[in-house]
Amino acid sequence: MKESKLSVLSKNGVMQVVAAICCLLWGSAFPAIKIGYNLFSIDSYDTPSIILFAGIRFTLAGILTVLIFSITQRKILIPAKADVPKIAVLSVFQTIVQYFAFYLGLAGIDGSKASVINGTSVFFAIIISCFIFKQEKINVTKIIGCVIGFTGILLINIPTGSDVKSNIGSEMLIVLSSVSYAFSSVFMRKYSANSNPAMLSGYQFVVGGIVLTVAGAVFGGKLNPENLKAVAILLYLAFLSAVAYSLWSLLLKYNDVSRVAVCGFMIPVFGFFLSMVLLKENTSGWIGGVASLILVALGMIIVNKPKGSKSL
Repeated sequence: MKESKLSVLSKNGVMQVVAAICCLLWGSAFPAIKIGYNLFSIDSYDTPSIILFAGIRFTLAGILTVLIFSITQRKILIPAKADVPKIAVLSVFQTIVQYFAFYLGLAGIDGSKASVINGTSVFFAIIISCFIFKQEKINVTKIIGCVIGFTGILLINIPTGSDVKSNIGSEMLIVLSSVSYAFSSVFMRKYSANSNPAMLSGYQFVVGGIVLTVAGAVFGGKLNPENLKAVAILLYLAFLSAVAYSLWSLLLKYNDVSRVAVCGFMIPVFGFFLSMVLLKENTSGWIGGVASLILVALGMIIVNKPKGSKSL
């Protein structure tokens, strides 16, 4: 794709539609991964097998990304020498750390709860972009939005009724995953200025996926697919990663991190309700979950208010 054609992604309406597609795909990953654990007979305490499952998914996702965009761009995507360190950094934050923490955390809590906690990645991305990389300026509007959003995250973690147990370890792993993803978003924004974002996404998936696959296999991980549905769910997870991350990377190339990140409010919305429907999760805290989703969405919308607030 030529840059003149891709610049349309900076238009607000187009950006939001593309972002919504990405968020729907990512939101579906929460229940899909849980379903995958069952179809591959992976126990929530079987860490090596969980990591092996993640590794194979992202290795396939990387291969699919390179193939898809090589076809659409009518040339084989091959990284230049200068792209190698960028791919290495992205593979650490976007795949290895993020999904090592995410897969282990998701094994210990409901998909609906994990999807809302994962919404913190938006606020971490804004904070990292503004204070560490100085790519943007913080303002009162962004601060208010972050406070409201984090309130929503705290709300879903308040035990209600019979739900008196809380897996703090799993929840903190999801938060760590969110922080890692936030760093990867900022790095992608920086690197895509001079490199093809689809190429970066594809090869970082391959590198990160191989690392996770080898780690899982070395420590005894095994996958025992029960039927063709298991293979289908793995291929679907690889496909959604290839499409969603590549499109999201293109959005980051042509828009500010905060402008794109705020659209991520749709991920916990899709993830929460898809988990409730597909996994039949019906905890006593569903009312709190809906309320927390509203606060998370409100916080993200406030962050994306038109410019006008004073920078701090």
